Amino acid sequence: MNSIPPDPSFRTQNLRAPDERGEPQNPKPGDGERRSAARLTGFAALAVLAGLVSFGMWTHTSRNAEAEAEVEARENAAPTVRTMLAKEESSPRTIELTGNMAAFDAATLFARATGYISVRNADIGTKLKKGDVLAVIAAPDLDQQLAQAKGQLVQFQAAVQQAEADADLGRVTDQRTSRLVAQGWSSAQQGDTDRLTFASRVAAVAVAKANVVAQQAAVNRLQQLTEFEQIKAPYDGVVTSRLVDVGDLVTADASSGTPLFAVARTDVLRVQVFVPQAFTFGLKDGDPATATVSELPGQVFHGKVARNASALAAGTRTLLMEVDIDNREGKLAAGLYSVIHLQSRRINPVIIVPSQAVVFGQDGLRVAVVSDGKVEMRKIVLELDNGATVEVKSGLKPGDQIILSPPANAVDGMKVTVASA
Repeated sequence: MNSIPPDPSFRTQNLRAPDERGEPQNPKPGDGERRSAARLTGFAALAVLAGLVSFGMWTHTSRNAEAEAEVEARENAAPTVRTMLAKEESSPRTIELTGNMAAFDAATLFARATGYISVRNADIGTKLKKGDVLAVIAAPDLDQQLAQAKGQLVQFQAAVQQAEADADLGRVTDQRTSRLVAQGWSSAQQGDTDRLTFASRVAAVAVAKANVVAQQAAVNRLQQLTEFEQIKAPYDGVVTSRLVDVGDLVTADASSGTPLFAVARTDVLRVQVFVPQAFTFGLKDGDPATATVSELPGQVFHGKVARNASALAAGTRTLLMEVDIDNREGKLAAGLYSVIHLQSRRINPVIIVPSQAVVFGQDGLRVAVVSDGKVEMRKIVLELDNGATVEVKSGLKPGDQIILSPPANAVDGMKVTVASA
């Protein structure tokens, strides 16, 4: 059989699979251009992706370089700090303690005579002078007892006179009988009798005089009790309480007597304050003191440390002191809450440092000091913590350049720059 030569145009034909009817599909115009555009788009996307990756790597590298440069700059940089010069402080320190003002003297007056209140001259708030009569007690029974005692005293005094007269007569009789016995005109027995009679009369004089003394004491006691019928002020002051009125019955019983008035001396007020142990050695009796009351702004009341307990309380380690405040003008009242200002002398000089300069760490309390442009961390021991400031007992010396608010990373040898004032 003779073979049929292939058609040359068959190689260039782009035959497609027959369609659903079994007929071959011919290539559509423009398919080649679309494939070329797709290839170009893919190349462009790859180029963009490569550019983005390159840019990211460059950015990352740049940032790492900048971070390393910044860290190196920070490590080599000298931060600027503010400083202050350390100075010794030896002047007394002011301490403020709270206390209640109390009357210098206060007393409750009781009845010493039984009777009725007939006169009342004082009431709450009455200003008193020593000896003023606050009230009068009518005690007729007591008055009658005094009159009776005075009458008995007169009787005893008359008995003394009678006994003395009898004794004088007995002495004369005894002397006469003694002469008669010596001359033989009287018996010895009569002489002894007259002698005994004289001795008994002398003893009767002594008894009569003793009765007078005893009765005089009874009269004096009753007179003192009648003086208590007038209730008098024991000192200058003010009546703080009135417990009776006119017509009230009062008794003078020692255990259940009737209270009449309460009086207080207010020209001087005493304030009790409890001084911590840290300040006790810097205070003594006679030191000046001042007092302020919040309700009286701008007014300062002067006084002095008057006395102290001379022993610290075991539980609180505080010393009880009393400050006497002058109140002759009467601006203050007993019972006011006040603040007492005292000047405590320093036993040893200290250096006062702001609290912001103190660093607390595992090594305890330290202060950063600038020495030759570098940081030097000093360990300190505190004398007192006042809140905003602290008093340093050891660890610093006058002239040290103390850093205020030191950097958090401050260490020994760190370079710093001191800011100008």
